[in-house]
Amino acid sequence: MSNAGRHAILRIARPVTELAARSALYQAGLGLEKLGEFIDHQGFSGVMLGYPGAAWHLEFTHCPAHPVSPAATAEDLLVLYLPDEAEWAARCRAMAQAGFRQTAAFNPYWDNAGRTFLDPDGYRTVLQRQQCPVA
Repeated sequence: MSNAGRHAILRIARPVTELAARSALYQAGLGLEKLGEFIDHQGFSGVMLGYPGAAWHLEFTHCPAHPVSPAATAEDLLVLYLPDEAEWAARCRAMAQAGFRQTAAFNPYWDNAGRTFLDPDGYRTVLQRQQCPVA
């Protein structure tokens, strides 16, 4: 098996309607830190959020001249596995306090050991109270 990609970093990029508001929402709800940002780079502004040292981060972008309406579906999920009960409960409270709205999952699997939260752009985040089954 090849080692290609083992040291890759995953960036999940999403257009948002309000860059500063979404950045603040995800920082408060998920405890993410601002890792970087850019302003008016060829008409686009963006912010990268994540956990320092993690192999993934989120990028939110906005282009005032050509705004893209977010088009998330009920099955477009960002899933975080939090096996520790206290950490999971605290993060669920933080999500609600930050302004995420709890909603039923489209796929009932995610409701068995988790909670699904919806942001104002329609993106869904699942906080799953279990070990990741493929880690």
